[in-house]
Parts: sequence; C-alpha cells; structure tokens
Amino acid sequence: MDGIWSTAAICALLALICIFAIWNYIKKLKTGCCGGGGDEIKRIRPADPDAAHYPYARKIMIEGMSCKNCAMRVENAFNRQDGYYATVDLRHRCALVRTKQPVGDDDLRRVVLRTGYQPVSIGPADT
Repeated sequence: MDGIWSTAAICALLALICIFAIWNYIKKLKTGCCGGGGDEIKRIRPADPDAAHYPYARKIMIEGMSCKNCAMRVENAFNRQDGYYATVDLRHRCALVRTKQPVGDDDLRRVVLRTGYQPVSIGPADT
C-alpha cells in the first residue's frame, strides 16, 4: 500500500511541475522573455544622432538576448551615455557601438554585463 501512495505523490509532483512549466511558457509567449508585461521598452536616442560624428566603432557579439526588449536594453545602456551611439541587431546577436572617443573593450564589456547579458567577443566594426 505504501508503494501506491509514494507513486501517486511522485505523479502529482510531476503533474504540478508540468503545469507550472506550461504556465510559464504561455506567459513568456504573451509578454516576451523579459516579462515586460507586453509593454515595450522605449528607445533612448543618443544626444547626437549623426553617425558621422562618431569616428570609432566596435562590434560586440552578445549572448542571452532573445527579444526586442532585450536588444533595446543593451542599445539604451549605451545611448544614454554621452559620446555613444549604439544599434543592436537581434537576429545576429550583436551590437554596433560607435563612440566619439576611443573606448577600451573592458568598458564596452562592462556596459553589456550591467544589462544582464554576456559579451562573447568584441572586434572591429564592419561599417
């Protein structure tokens, strides 16, 4: 008799885990991976929108972005800083970061890490 109850308890636990997983997946489909509640993150434009004023450019490959809110978070993290102009290509999982002054790769890496994503590589931009 004890075997029946333990089997039933395990089955009930597995059913609860499945229900929770399906509920989270449906929530993710509705709100995006970031749980944005369906609200889009507003784009922050750089103070100087003329790309010609930014002579330095680096391409950052980024892991962990999976929706447009993710991409916007990374883009905004750069664009809110003076002297930066960034655009993110979600499909290719990369950011093109233009700057008015030379910036070290460690500084770029820190900005991406602060947004919660993983910089994989940083290299010259193909502009």
